[in-house]
Amino acid sequence: MVFNLFLYFCFLNFICNIMSDEKLFSEFPPVSTEAWEAIIEKDLKGADYEKKLVWKTDEGFKVRPYYRAEDLDNIKYLNSLPDQFPYTRGTRIKGNTWEIVQEIHEADPATANTIARDALKKGATTVVFNASKIDSLSGLNLLLQDIDLNNTGIQFDHARDYVALVTLFTEYLKTNSFDNTRIRGSIGFDPIVYFLKQTRFYHSREEDLGQIMRLLELTRHLPNFRVININGLALHNAGATIVQEIGYSLSIANEYMAYGTSVSLSPDEIAKKTLVTLSVGSNYFMEIAKLRAMRLLWATMINQYNPSEETSSELFINTVASTWNKTIYDPYVNMLRTTTEGMAAVIGGADSIALQPFDVAYKEDDEFSRRISRNVQSILKEESFFDKVADPAAGSYYIENLTDALCEHGWKLFQDTESKGGIIELAGKGEIKAEIEKSCQKRNMDIATRRYILLGTNQYPNTQEMMGDKVKLKNTEDAPGLKDYRGAMAFEEIRLNTEKYAGKHGRPKVFLLKVGNVAMRQARAGFATNFFGCAGYEILDNTGFTTIDEGVKAAAESNANIVVLCSSDEEYAALGPEAARKIKDLGRKISIVVAGNPTDAVELLKEAGVDEFIHVRTNVLESLQSFNRTLGIS
Repeated sequence: MVFNLFLYFCFLNFICNIMSDEKLFSEFPPVSTEAWEAIIEKDLKGADYEKKLVWKTDEGFKVRPYYRAEDLDNIKYLNSLPDQFPYTRGTRIKGNTWEIVQEIHEADPATANTIARDALKKGATTVVFNASKIDSLSGLNLLLQDIDLNNTGIQFDHARDYVALVTLFTEYLKTNSFDNTRIRGSIGFDPIVYFLKQTRFYHSREEDLGQIMRLLELTRHLPNFRVININGLALHNAGATIVQEIGYSLSIANEYMAYGTSVSLSPDEIAKKTLVTLSVGSNYFMEIAKLRAMRLLWATMINQYNPSEETSSELFINTVASTWNKTIYDPYVNMLRTTTEGMAAVIGGADSIALQPFDVAYKEDDEFSRRISRNVQSILKEESFFDKVADPAAGSYYIENLTDALCEHGWKLFQDTESKGGIIELAGKGEIKAEIEKSCQKRNMDIATRRYILLGTNQYPNTQEMMGDKVKLKNTEDAPGLKDYRGAMAFEEIRLNTEKYAGKHGRPKVFLLKVGNVAMRQARAGFATNFFGCAGYEILDNTGFTTIDEGVKAAAESNANIVVLCSSDEEYAALGPEAARKIKDLGRKISIVVAGNPTDAVELLKEAGVDEFIHVRTNVLESLQSFNRTLGIS
């Protein structure tokens, strides 16, 4: 769907260019913005324009329902070309190639090597290793055996000591006579993000920042191997907004630049040895704009240090698909999520891309899930030809305006952070954590109230799916600072608890008592099915009933734990009290729920025995947690 839309917009852009160049279709007169707005106002029929059509983003700015050529007039960077400052349009003139990254989480060197060699044979061009067990040259030899580093990108994460690891790596390269100019890759060295997560440095602020000099010295002969990795992904997976990811990543980078130049390193040395790792989530167009905005702001910041080489303002962006939006239930939807994330990363101009295995939320990846995550990129490159056009988003009225808005708000957050002493100062006071947690709480509320949809988890669940026996949760450190989490976790906890309960007592049953207006009762039944399906309850549906007595009799015979009255708001005042009283007269512990919000009849229905009302403004998460407690599910 998204790909088709993208092709559609490309086609429109092509047609517009033809029209402007060749003056074709001149019989169609131009339509002014005022004329469009008049039609929109007419169609709204008095409804509030702002509330209906203007989207206020989590990032704090408004997005209009459409944009036109005139909306590009005040965007200053539009006259720059690809590979020109400020690099909004990327650094590639011809094509849009990128590194297909295979992340390897296995720490055992021999096993990781086997996985890596297989991935490289099947499409990967860069591999990421978990270096937590690499403490000797023999271990590194085992890890890198038969991998041609002249033609393969390499990244090392989770090292216990990055200086020691890089020392071993340079010795390995020398021993094996590789061409140093062709070695490309990086390490996951970012002591400031470590501080944000652990509320302490590896050793101390001075010692950790001091390692920058040593890492640069060790790799001066490796021009394409970067040793500072700004981990914006960690901010995102802790709940940060896109603006926070941009602004705080810039602040982290600025700390390293300021430190390096203070100890007589040149800005060119530091900038060229730095990359930024950003997330890519499901907000498709916004994620495209994020990468473009990050390049512009990076170039703007580096320019303040007066580098001697313009290429020092070029940013290498490594992207990793979000884990925040990955789910345990309906996990194959994760494949769709990573596909759009991969597309956004490519169109945004990422230099290297890692997509998450679809089963990342509940188990270690395997050969199949790694293959799928890798093949998504291979298809984008080899079959969809996403690597053929540099900056395909250029000139899009919508994306250019998003890019400009993210630049404005990201730069403002960066300036605010710096004016208050910098990110280390604010992190030490707990202010960065507090701000990200505030964003996190809003996102959680949006999921709880279904303003943000996680398909298969908080909307349209597969009620027959059982995942409890497939979940092999990884042991993760309970960090005192920023914590990785997923948006689906609270809903998944409810459903996994329901599965455990069902193993001993059977699944809780929800009976849909449908009476009255046929269209409305079907709509309300569909709503109730989705609502209680998110908790893993068994839904007992039917064609509906002519009388309340028929419905109550069927509900009694079903042995349901919950009976949901499904009708129209207008009919609840007449039908609801009778149904509620007769269900209560059964003398069994049954929760009675009304699907809808019949405001005029709420008190009447409560007096008759109705326990709950569910509707579009209900906090679904809190409501299901309450039902689980009532049923004795913990």
